[in-house]
Amino acid sequence: MGLQEEIDSMRQEIRADGYSMSIGEWISLYENEEIDIHPEFQRFFRWSSRQKTSLIESILLGIPIPPIFVSQREDGVWDVVDGLQRLSTIYEFAGKLKDEDKNLIPPLVLEETKYLPNLKGKKWDDAYDTANSLSSTQRLLIKRAKIDAAILLKESDEIAKYELFQRLNTGGSIATQQEVRNCILVMVNREMFQWMKDLSQNEMFRECIALSERPLEEQYNMELLLRFLVFRNIDEHAMKGIGDLGGFLTDRMVEMAKDKNFNYKQEEDAFHKTFEILYEQMGSDSFRRYSPNKNKFLGGFLVSAYEVIALGVGYNYAELSHSHIDIRDRVKQIWTNPEYTNWSGSGTTAQRRVPRLVPFGRQMFKP
Repeated sequence: MGLQEEIDSMRQEIRADGYSMSIGEWISLYENEEIDIHPEFQRFFRWSSRQKTSLIESILLGIPIPPIFVSQREDGVWDVVDGLQRLSTIYEFAGKLKDEDKNLIPPLVLEETKYLPNLKGKKWDDAYDTANSLSSTQRLLIKRAKIDAAILLKESDEIAKYELFQRLNTGGSIATQQEVRNCILVMVNREMFQWMKDLSQNEMFRECIALSERPLEEQYNMELLLRFLVFRNIDEHAMKGIGDLGGFLTDRMVEMAKDKNFNYKQEEDAFHKTFEILYEQMGSDSFRRYSPNKNKFLGGFLVSAYEVIALGVGYNYAELSHSHIDIRDRVKQIWTNPEYTNWSGSGTTAQRRVPRLVPFGRQMFKP
């Protein structure tokens, strides 16, 4: 198939539409539950009060707002693919925004801006504080302002929605690839997202990975869990063509989320038992560098060690549960083994490292 044929084929998979809508119409969609902004996403987006105020200022000044990208579901409801912060800011300011438990969030109070310093302390409409409320004229000005809707129709290839979400949000207001993945997972399989979220809070797992506050905020514990689920049992030949690791993890996650035969109990048992074994014998030393000269573990978490140790133990956990193998001794051996030292250096890409280290870990922890 030539380039033009590839282009023609993919263009047939995407059906899109678009038109301009008033902010009042966007608010009505939300009130009538005809649009899903996924309140779970709020934890991954980090707009400050100043950024929110800037959006309201732009609307009042007539500055054009970028389109909102949505995907039309089978039930006709629109999934927000890009524009969550813009819409949630508008809904929050208007006193309409609800959290995951459908409780109203306190209305946004604006800050002073460069061009509209009198926005400071302003609210949408507070009957008990009319002096700090917008006037009816100002509210109408906002409600009549237009924001375009770019709609990915339900006839489109389902994958197009996730591709669009990933491309529009990576490097934007979401900080990390895993936060983008979490949002995609909510759209594909909300139950699997909750299941993974619960697993990632396992105390033995968190003790073993011993991450600092910032990686935890950026959902790195969820990425490590995803790596465990994806690579624990993967065929070694499949690892040789992983290409970009981030894209590979995303694609595999979507496959798992859509797999009606995915064995949640089996994977949960493997995860819990793996980190029970590591917690009991290694604790927070599990994925730190071992210094033979000092006979101690040093530094912080190393992902290359995780790929060998967590996935090696995870692959063999059933046999290890009934054996008396000294896991700590096996871990120490890894740090002087050329197979590890040659493939774990900072200059080695994940694309080259993972296909080497995961099979190595499986052998190292074989009873």
